[in-house]
Amino acid sequence: MSGDTDQGTTTRMIFLGEHSLAEGLRLIGFETQADATPADLERLCRALVRERASAFVLVDDRLMRSGTPALRQVLDEGGRIVVMAIPPLAGPVRLTSRVAERLQALFGPSTLLETREPQ
Repeated sequence: MSGDTDQGTTTRMIFLGEHSLAEGLRLIGFETQADATPADLERLCRALVRERASAFVLVDDRLMRSGTPALRQVLDEGGRIVVMAIPPLAGPVRLTSRVAERLQALFGPSTLLETREPQ
């Protein structure tokens, strides 16, 4: 599913990452690729750049840390492709992104690290 912007273009909403997160995001309208690999992320970023697409891309933190060349290009360019990392459902939260780095600089590292108790 995609959203329309004021300019009449379409913004794709895409998730790549853990299967446990993919189903819920699919239900709210995201294109999803469960259990994606860094190679999958690289292909997607290259395609979005080549197509000059507008996109809001969520990736699990593992993929964000992979730092593929096309992902770095998208993050460096900014603009029509926004990429954000989301933490896993289980385990400690450790966000890796430029936004997380800025928040950590402002508020300290303890604001972005949280341990979850097993249920």
